[in-house]
Amino acid sequence: MEFELVRPNLNQYLTAARSSEDSSVLGREGLEAGSFGGGPGNSTTPYLRADSPAISMLSSGARSPTVEGSMSWGNAGPAPPSPVATRPPPESESQMEAHRNRELKWMSLLSSSPPSQARKTKKVRKLLLEGVPSSVRYLVWSHLTDGKARCVPGVYEQLCKRGKVPLTEEIEKDVEKGPWFAREEQKQLRTLAEAGGGVVQLLQAYLNMVPDIQYMPGLPHIVGQLLLLAPEEDAFWIFISIMDTHIRPYFSSGSTQMEVDSALFSRALEVNDAAVAKKLLVNMEYLTRTWDLFLYDGIPFLLRVGLAIVSFVRRQLLECTSEEAVLNLLHRPPPISLPPTPENYVSFILSIKLKDDDVRKQRIKMEAQVKKQTQQQQPRPSNATGSISLPRP
Repeated sequence: MEFELVRPNLNQYLTAARSSEDSSVLGREGLEAGSFGGGPGNSTTPYLRADSPAISMLSSGARSPTVEGSMSWGNAGPAPPSPVATRPPPESESQMEAHRNRELKWMSLLSSSPPSQARKTKKVRKLLLEGVPSSVRYLVWSHLTDGKARCVPGVYEQLCKRGKVPLTEEIEKDVEKGPWFAREEQKQLRTLAEAGGGVVQLLQAYLNMVPDIQYMPGLPHIVGQLLLLAPEEDAFWIFISIMDTHIRPYFSSGSTQMEVDSALFSRALEVNDAAVAKKLLVNMEYLTRTWDLFLYDGIPFLLRVGLAIVSFVRRQLLECTSEEAVLNLLHRPPPISLPPTPENYVSFILSIKLKDDDVRKQRIKMEAQVKKQTQQQQPRPSNATGSISLPRP
C-alpha cells in the first residue's frame, strides 16, 4: 500500500520521469558527484520515483506508467508450520505513521551515506530489515548497487544503436511468454516495449557490451523487475552492477559458479532438512523483500531463501511422486503455505541455521576444487574471465 512521502525538503526534488533521457539518479549531466538528495548548489536533483506522491505535488507533466506497490504482489498465506492464512488487517494510524517514518529514515540515510559504503554499513541492513517503502525502493536499490558509479553518459544510447544480437528473437519470445509477472506488471513492461525500449532493448544493449555472457531465460525476469522501478538507462547500470557484483559468473561462458552454489545449497539443505534434501528450488511471492536483502548480503541470503521455500512446502514436497510435480510446487508455492506478511517471511529466512561467513569461506574452497576438476577434464578457454565491448567515441 502506498502512502504519501513525508517531505524532508520538497525543493530538492523535481520531476523524476521514467524516460532515460530525463533520468538523473545515476550520473546525468548537472548531477553533483556523490550527491544523493542534492549537493551544494544542486537543489534540483530528482531522486523520487515518478509515481511518488511527493513528485505528483511538484509536477503535472506527462510520464509513462509505473507499477504501484499494491499491484506487485498478492496476499500471502500463513507462516509455517501451521497458522491459518488471513488477509492482513487495514493499516492503522500507527502503522501509517511508522511507514512514513521509514521513508524519512531512508531519505536521511540516502542523503548522508555514500553508496560505495552501503553494504558495509550496519545501519543500512537494520533499515532493510525494518522494511523498504515502495516509494523509495528504487532509490534504495540504486544506493545498494552503486549503479551511478558505473554510469558512463552516452554509452547506453550507443549500445542500443548497435541493434539486435543473435538471440534477439529468442529473448522476444521469452519476454512474451514469460510467467514471471502479474498481468498489470506485464502491461507496464509492454507499454515500455511499444515505446521502443524495455526488457528486450536493455538486454540487447548488455549482450552487445558483454560478449562472454550466455543468454538464459531468467535474465528477462531480472531486467523486468528493475524496469518496473527505475528509468530504463538507470535500470541498465543497476543491472550491470548486480551482474558484476553478484551473478555474472552464473551466465559467463566456462564459469563453474552455478555448480559451486548448487552444491552449497544441497549441503545446506541436507543439514537443515535431510528428508527433502533430494527435492529442490524456489518461487517469487515476496520477491522485492528478497531483492532488498540480497543486494546487501549477496549469495548467502539466496541460500537462506531456498531453504525457507523448501520449509514452507515441506509436507507437499514429501508427497510428490515426480520431478515435474516437485518443480511445479516450488515454482509456484500455494499462497496458503507462505507467511502472512513480508516481515514474517524475512524473519523466517533469517532464522534458518546457516552461517553466512562459513558459506562464503566454503564457496571459495569449493570454487577452487571445482575449477581444478574442470581443468583436469577439459581445458578452459583462455578468455573465460570475459571482456566488455564499449562503443567507440
